Amino acid sequence: MILSAANVTKRFEQEVAVSHVDISLKAGTIQGLLGSNGAGKTTLLKLLAGIYTEDSGTITYDGQPVYENSLIKDRVIFMPDHPYFFTASNLYEMGAFYRQSYSQFSIERFAQLIKMLKLNPKQRFNRMSKGMKRQALFVLALSSNPEVMLMDEPFDGLDPVVKHIIKNLLIQDVTDRNMSLLVSSHNLREMEDFCDSIAIMHEGEMLLNKQLDDLKKEHFKIQAAFEKLPPESFYKELDVVDRQIRGRVVTCIVKGRNQHIEQQITKYHPLMYDMLPLTLEEIFTYEMGGHGYAIENIIVE
Repeated sequence: MILSAANVTKRFEQEVAVSHVDISLKAGTIQGLLGSNGAGKTTLLKLLAGIYTEDSGTITYDGQPVYENSLIKDRVIFMPDHPYFFTASNLYEMGAFYRQSYSQFSIERFAQLIKMLKLNPKQRFNRMSKGMKRQALFVLALSSNPEVMLMDEPFDGLDPVVKHIIKNLLIQDVTDRNMSLLVSSHNLREMEDFCDSIAIMHEGEMLLNKQLDDLKKEHFKIQAAFEKLPPESFYKELDVVDRQIRGRVVTCIVKGRNQHIEQQITKYHPLMYDMLPLTLEEIFTYEMGGHGYAIENIIVE
């Protein structure tokens, strides 16, 4: 365990942005942070980075408090949704600043990444596109060789080719250097192919935090055809959270382990049935269903 928050709460005047949140980042892992708009994801990232101080609870890095701890900030980099650079500066000038700020900054890697991404290091940031600024921020962050990267919508504005390159660079650092990533994103399909585990926030609270593989093993879409439609007990025993019936075909969303689900289905002698895993997008929609979000779009013919 590297970076962790325990029972952390953060308020801005009367508004609770983060409420009693627990989360732990481990070395060599990629964790996705999902949630509705205003869920508190960015605030949590800034708390973990030591930009904000918690009102209650604790945030530690290897047991040491994060806030106002320069030794820890040397190892942790926060990449904001909107990259910030000094006014009228260029990549060379920001590289010199990062070199002074981060003890593990590599000039060799800095030059290598600039060449790989085909950036002009003398071009002023105020003349760069959003995607180019995002690439420049990745160059600076990766050249600093952090132990932890906290990223807020990091791939927004990148074209598919550059996105693929940067993802590979991140995965390489996670594998080779045991770096830890926490990535906040609205692109659930992107997170599904990238993350080891998923945390979901809503209105400042953490709804769940699980390994992605385990999460997928607990959510299923069931399609079953019957000679005679099953009684209400069928849905109660399966703990169905949503259903749709067309003729003698039942489609429903079920949360549970597949062996138990199959045992319950076969008790009612379906003519045929199929268990389909849900995508991360469908799981997210289901988990948010009990918190004011509709789940009708999970069931698709």
